Amino acid sequence: MRRLLVAFCAALLAAAGAVLALGNPAYAATGLHVVGTDIYEANGTKFVMRGVNHAHTWYTSQTSSFANIKAAGANTVRVVLSGGRWTANSAGDVADIIALCKANRLICVLEDHDTTGYGEDSAAYSLDQAVNYWISLKSVLVGQEDYISINIGNEPIGNTNPAQWTAATTAAIKKMRDNGFQHLLMIDAPNWGQDWQNVMRDNAQTVLDADSRHNTVLSIHMYSVYAQPSTITSYLDTFKAKGWPLVIGEFGWQFDSGQVADQTVLAEAVKRDLGYLGWSWSGNTDPILDMVLNFDVNQKTTWYHRVFDGPNGITATARQATVFGGSGTSSPTGSPSQSSSSPSASPSQSTPTGKSCSATYRVAGQWQGGFQAEVKVTAGNSAITGWTVTWTYANGQTVANAWSATVTSSGSTVTARNAGYNGNLAAGASTSFGFLGSWTGTNSVPALTCTAS
Repeated sequence: MRRLLVAFCAALLAAAGAVLALGNPAYAATGLHVVGTDIYEANGTKFVMRGVNHAHTWYTSQTSSFANIKAAGANTVRVVLSGGRWTANSAGDVADIIALCKANRLICVLEDHDTTGYGEDSAAYSLDQAVNYWISLKSVLVGQEDYISINIGNEPIGNTNPAQWTAATTAAIKKMRDNGFQHLLMIDAPNWGQDWQNVMRDNAQTVLDADSRHNTVLSIHMYSVYAQPSTITSYLDTFKAKGWPLVIGEFGWQFDSGQVADQTVLAEAVKRDLGYLGWSWSGNTDPILDMVLNFDVNQKTTWYHRVFDGPNGITATARQATVFGGSGTSSPTGSPSQSSSSPSASPSQSTPTGKSCSATYRVAGQWQGGFQAEVKVTAGNSAITGWTVTWTYANGQTVANAWSATVTSSGSTVTARNAGYNGNLAAGASTSFGFLGSWTGTNSVPALTCTAS
């Protein structure tokens, strides 16, 4: 009887092992891959995209952006490419882009922008043409499955006959697999990426089933269709309930009441462990969507701070891919440009505990009657658990709309205290906060005092 029981248990264990083997992909063979609703690295570590879009195809000389994006805290960059609608990005150029991503420890989402608005925009390419472009690049893409995802076509169908999206997308996925691509595939929604007619939402399973490798993630772009938080949560709830993998591949911000509720996008993405990629680093015709102006990291915009700062922002939530040997703490290759403004640094102020910090102030941007400033706080020779920066304005400036710190004013004296997520700093480590302010006549840089706890 005991022998029978042992044999029975062994059979159960063997069967369970077989089920587990079937339920988990061979990590070493697949690179970035989907399991359930999530993206995993080859070693089985979950990876959540936190990053931005970079308009490479129109600004091919702006290669320093990769280091600057990494320095800002991102773990992913979505790179705009073209196969011919604009000046084509060659295989050599794409190989260089992949090398830049790897050198700067960024997962690289490569997207073909040629397909934008197909069916409504006469200049747009079909998804089938986009696949042909990827096939032409196959020699530089194969072997990079650990580091890149292929976004087959950006916003591949406009608002004209969006129902064609399902057949075109399934055919594109099958053609990619038939041509030997094993990469994580990313699929944009129709309706210029916003899926306001719910074609992707209603046909997602058909598209996912078309992938013989079951390695496809869906992507929604959130702009003015998603002006209300309820619209965002409702859409995301559907994908969660269905168990479909999703990332927010692009989104903008609420610069007026008719625009996307960007802080809801961030909060819901973090709550659900969804990847998000803001549009875009720089180079927009309408610079309201530039995170830095003129590709200059010293010209950070309000949009930059809304995406990178705060408890749900990139800086606080991004974790570097383990394929690069860390979790977002290593330094990028290449140094971002230094400020042309003259920062003011105060000597470190000691406390009874021996803990200290220093702070520098710079004017990041200035216009008639208004300005944007950034303060960098650096711990001294010991780790700190909190910091306070104070200064007194000499020219009547005032502060408003601060981020990443609690800022109060009493007359001309300003006090800034760390937020809940950026008070703990290792020895020598830094964080920053910023604010908008007003000025008249003169906007001199004040002297700062930093105290630590």
